[in-house]
Amino acid sequence: MARSGLLRWLLAAVAPGYPQAAQPRSWATPREPPVPPGHRYPILAGDVRVEQSIDRSRFLATLRPAATVTEAQELVQALRAEFPEATHHCWAYLVGPPGSTAQVGMSDDGEPHGTAGRPMLDVLQHCGLGDVAAVVTRWYGGTKLGKGGLVRAYGGTVNLALADAETARRTDWSTLMLRMTYAQVSAVQHRYSAHEVELLDEVFSADVSHHVRLPEECRAAFEAAIMDATAGTIEVWDG
Repeated sequence: MARSGLLRWLLAAVAPGYPQAAQPRSWATPREPPVPPGHRYPILAGDVRVEQSIDRSRFLATLRPAATVTEAQELVQALRAEFPEATHHCWAYLVGPPGSTAQVGMSDDGEPHGTAGRPMLDVLQHCGLGDVAAVVTRWYGGTKLGKGGLVRAYGGTVNLALADAETARRTDWSTLMLRMTYAQVSAVQHRYSAHEVELLDEVFSADVSHHVRLPEECRAAFEAAIMDATAGTIEVWDG
């Protein structure tokens, strides 16, 4: 047995966890951290509409923020009513944080299976936005595009609309009522900025009451901080 082989055998005998041979490392492509569900994430700032013509067919993409499935479905109905003469109203929506799959939907609306709704949804799931609905309205121009051409047309028109889109940020808010003594006010207010707390109202009587608003994701840490600052004597309830 070679000297290096003997050394590995002896180490394995006295330390079973010692590796017999170096294992190759696996390197993953770095990705953005996932967005926490139900808190803050990018959304559309408003409606977006973009149109393009491909081989004499007209494709019109309409994108809208949609915080619920009902809002997404209302967009589809609105486009059907606005353009009743159109050949197709294909659609897709994603309700929830960017990339989520819990509440999604799509429809080819008469186009060959998988050529419209699926590529549209794929674009939405990789665009970095949440709560978004898209409808691509098509007026057929007489030239068949083939399955590959339809996939590129529907997905590409949604991409064009996203390129022109302005974004905002969705925030789930909590509102709380706080009751404290006068001596505790300074210590409690000192924690506001660190937890993004906005003071909505302040009432002075035998004690002091604050009506505040803060992001839902900050609530637990804020409540722990003010309990610690007041030795657990502050009163807190939903308000």
